[in-house]
Amino acid sequence: MRVFLAGATGALGRRLLPKLLEAGFDVTGTTSSSSKLAALEAAGVHGVVMDGLDVTSVDDAVAGARPDVVVHQLTALAHMSGNPRNFEKDFAETNRLRTRGTDLLLAAARAAGTERFIAQSYAGWPSERTGSWVKGENDPLDPAPTAVSARTVEAIRHLEAVVTGATDLDGLALRYGSLYGPGTGLGTGGNLLAMVAKRRFPVAGGGTGMFSFCHIDDAATATVAAVTHGAPGVYIVADDEPAPVSEWLPYLAASIGAKPPMRLPAWLAAPLLGEHGMSMMTQIRGSSNAKAKAELGWRPSYPSWREGFRSGLS
Repeated sequence: MRVFLAGATGALGRRLLPKLLEAGFDVTGTTSSSSKLAALEAAGVHGVVMDGLDVTSVDDAVAGARPDVVVHQLTALAHMSGNPRNFEKDFAETNRLRTRGTDLLLAAARAAGTERFIAQSYAGWPSERTGSWVKGENDPLDPAPTAVSARTVEAIRHLEAVVTGATDLDGLALRYGSLYGPGTGLGTGGNLLAMVAKRRFPVAGGGTGMFSFCHIDDAATATVAAVTHGAPGVYIVADDEPAPVSEWLPYLAASIGAKPPMRLPAWLAAPLLGEHGMSMMTQIRGSSNAKAKAELGWRPSYPSWREGFRSGLS
């Protein structure tokens, strides 16, 4: 089976490639930089340079690979600031990749006769911030998101709609939980972990915001499972233990030998974090992985962030 991995040199793409090869797939992987082609070829992958926002580049890359399955992992999140006030700027390019980039990949996949299309989505703050504290795939995305996240939620809504609504191929959108581990912001050397180490990541307003985490290698194994398993639709890929900020953040600090995070009342934190930062600290919902476990035949190797924070950051 031929698999076309768009975004093969990103944080998740790098962990996904060896798992696809181990599963016996013939893999073509894309990169935006010709300097990374040699590493792809050395890994046993057919490397190709592709601009995910250029129609000719995408058409040529996909047509040359003739894939049975396209896996869309194109993002531009490597240099996120970690400051919620910069949220809209940090996600601007990724939003284009989730809208125009997804449309271009889908069109090229159809032209190449692709049978299955898997795309990266996200679970957590895009979910509606009312009702149950743990959401599933049938719960709506936030109809009234924070101002700085509105375009990002709309981009996610677009991606999921066009991918899972396709009638001429099987489309799956994988909503990954908050990724941690090697190559992520919450991995060794990552900017978010550095903020925790320096006590620049406070628990604000009570820390009631609920997070669902996913180790980056568990995200990769779920994606491999989705190549051959699961009906079209949305799947949440996260660990078994949604948890509030007030619980997981002090545990993470202790796991890396840092001092406990500062605790700020809402009135003091709000001017520093802004609307979206306070929403993440106090309002966002966790996510259930029941469907992915049942229909993809997948189980996380780190069922809880507790184990992952202790031994899976590097």
